[in-house]
Amino acid sequence: MAAMNEKDYYAILEVEEKATSDEIRKAFQKKARKLHPDVNKEPEAEVRFKEVSEAYAVLSDPEKRRRYDAMRSGMPFAAGYPAGAGGAGAGNPFDGFPFAGWTQAEARSHSYYPRAGADIIYELELDADTAKAGTKQGVTYQRFVTCDVCGGAGSVEHAHASTCPTCGGAGRMRVDLGGMGLFGIGFFEVTCPECEGTGQVVSDPCDSCGGSGRVLSASEVVVEVPQNTHDGFEVRMEGKGNAGTNGRESGDFVCRVCVAEERLTQSQQGGFRMIGMGIPLIVVGIVYAGMLTTVIGALMCGVGVAAIMREGLRSNSRWWTESLQAVGSGILSGIVIALLLVFMSFNPLFFPAAFFIALLFLPTFMSRRQ
Repeated sequence: MAAMNEKDYYAILEVEEKATSDEIRKAFQKKARKLHPDVNKEPEAEVRFKEVSEAYAVLSDPEKRRRYDAMRSGMPFAAGYPAGAGGAGAGNPFDGFPFAGWTQAEARSHSYYPRAGADIIYELELDADTAKAGTKQGVTYQRFVTCDVCGGAGSVEHAHASTCPTCGGAGRMRVDLGGMGLFGIGFFEVTCPECEGTGQVVSDPCDSCGGSGRVLSASEVVVEVPQNTHDGFEVRMEGKGNAGTNGRESGDFVCRVCVAEERLTQSQQGGFRMIGMGIPLIVVGIVYAGMLTTVIGALMCGVGVAAIMREGLRSNSRWWTESLQAVGSGILSGIVIALLLVFMSFNPLFFPAAFFIALLFLPTFMSRRQ
């Protein structure tokens, strides 16, 4: 076998030098299925299989790929290769790769990863009058549904998954890089690209879904919004979300009602933040007998209340939740301002620094009001 620093790993995997990690993984999967010694009985199959595994182990790791690319471009590295049986530089650090103990591999093995399907969140915009009166609306959306061909199992003939033939069920591939000055010292592990770390594969993947047990399809539901609905109300329809993989349960379809009129306006959000900023100033003014600080804090609270009441209060929970969040954000800013005032009272020379810090906080405050 040629010395490793003479090999073109990109050519071995038949990928471009700018190939993405996903393209490299897929290229290795394709070649590994054809060259695995349990499948391919040609004399050179095992040697070529080790070679593509070696190439994947290096190119799948960003740091080792970077060093390999640098070596190929002629950049100097103070690191050589240990001598092997083939002479100086002919040693192969991947000779210790665990190829023994693998079971019969199928040509189309895929990862077996049963997991529950995710919920689908759909936001339905309604005006206040429609939300109060209630409505029924049809919603068309895309989701993963259970494959009709395999019934969601991912496999047509086999009822159970098989142990991954590439990693032996470990989910990871371990390569001995001991003594390699270029790629480090010790063992190097990569996630097995065949089973994607699960340790199991679908023996005969379904042609329709590719082994996942689900396919993408368009679905339609009728959402019934009850009367007197407010912003943030959710209508949940069980089992109408994405189907799970390899037979697991489906998620739900969640319709979230959005009523813009019941949310905080920009003016109200600024008013609640102003109240939050004024509260710490009032507390500091009372504790330290600072009349001016107390008056400033009270004025800020008054301005905030006026901004809120100008557009009226709302009774829904979403509005009050946003209100409390705005007050809390204002309190944090107010605490910083209050502490600056306390420091200034003890040391007037601190005023320039306090003014500078206040300028830093000003853009944040103004952006949150927008």
